[in-house]
Amino acid sequence: MNKLLKNITFILLIGCIAVSVIIPAFGDENPKAKEPVLVTSCGQSPGPLKMKIFMKRMKLDFDYNLHANVADLKVKKEQGKPYQTMIIVTGASLKGMGAAGISIDDELKRITDLLEEAKKQNIMVISAHIEGLARRSQGASAGDNSDELSIDAVCPNSAMIIVRKDGNGDGRFTKISNDSNIPLMEFDKNLELGDLLKSIFE
Repeated sequence: MNKLLKNITFILLIGCIAVSVIIPAFGDENPKAKEPVLVTSCGQSPGPLKMKIFMKRMKLDFDYNLHANVADLKVKKEQGKPYQTMIIVTGASLKGMGAAGISIDDELKRITDLLEEAKKQNIMVISAHIEGLARRSQGASAGDNSDELSIDAVCPNSAMIIVRKDGNGDGRFTKISNDSNIPLMEFDKNLELGDLLKSIFE
């Protein structure tokens, strides 16, 4: 009987650990996001499209604008439906920026302006890096650090960080979280992103 009890306790403990890895608990202090939401990009990678898919499945009130600027935030406010949350998906794609005719410097300037306006309007900013380590290490040429620049521009200036666990293998996002006292939410597989978002918008 004692052996059986020990086995059950062990299984329950492992289950609790697994859940905490995907969605860490921050207690009552964990900020909750509200609608309407703006989903945009810092780096023009495919990541925001993944976010869009899960947002649609949840039937959230959101706009998807990869090139959103300050004017977009102001117009929404003037219409009487100001954004309550802005999700900025980091991850730079030289191909994506090239197709849009912009550089990483252009992106960083746009995002800096967006963050300033979001602060003025009291819009909650969530940073997300959801493409894993492959996105962080796929620079088109040696020395390309555009992806890391997008992370530095957004994550330390957000109220919450969402990251796919394998993209945080070097503790990059953990350090930002600890240094700036920002909640860090990790998930293992793409399908788990939906559950994480539900916990944020519940």
